[in-house]
Amino acid sequence: MSKQTFPTFQFLLILSILSTLLLRPALAIKFQLQAYRHPQPYCIWNPIHNNALIIVTANVGPGDGQQVDIEIVDSSPQKNVYLSKRAIKGETRLAVTSHAEGEVGVCFKNTLDSNYPSEKASKAARIVDLDVDIGADAVDYNAIANQESLSGLETEMRKLEGIVKEIVDEMSYLKKRELRFTDTNISTNNRVQNFAWFTILSLAGLGAWQIMHLRSFFKRKYLID
Repeated sequence: MSKQTFPTFQFLLILSILSTLLLRPALAIKFQLQAYRHPQPYCIWNPIHNNALIIVTANVGPGDGQQVDIEIVDSSPQKNVYLSKRAIKGETRLAVTSHAEGEVGVCFKNTLDSNYPSEKASKAARIVDLDVDIGADAVDYNAIANQESLSGLETEMRKLEGIVKEIVDEMSYLKKRELRFTDTNISTNNRVQNFAWFTILSLAGLGAWQIMHLRSFFKRKYLID
């Protein structure tokens, strides 16, 4: 009985791991990048955590008289620029590690050459196929398996371990953000309460001053004793 149960459990475990991996969203996009004489950056943003591995794969299609530049930045107050590369062609693979919580942006510029015909400028564009892998998705588990001589099940378990670590980090980040929001709410509530007491005391003081002023006025007019 036990010999038949273990293979079944092992099969279900592998199936659940594969299902978890296959259902993870792929951060891939294909778009047309318009060319301009003085282009503004076109950025694709993705949420990240601190110390996250980011693999950017950009496949730029052909286009005469056009230069495509790429830059990887984040949305932190420091506006970190992780990498900048000019005149990329074909497939370009870039790897960086995030330094802050927030979002990472992959920004493109498509610049027209100065001698490009003006009548054709409106149609100048290049096709960009962008794939962004973050965290566990960016790890090359096949290379790790070959280096450490891991079996198929061990490799899938290593992948699952990376996914679980990402989930734990996400929960930790959400907990910290909840505590920060709670502190903000408490601080705001205390400020509102203090302002309410200040308003009440101010109105009471103003009322007392008005009563004393009116009493003094009526006494000068001999209206009251």
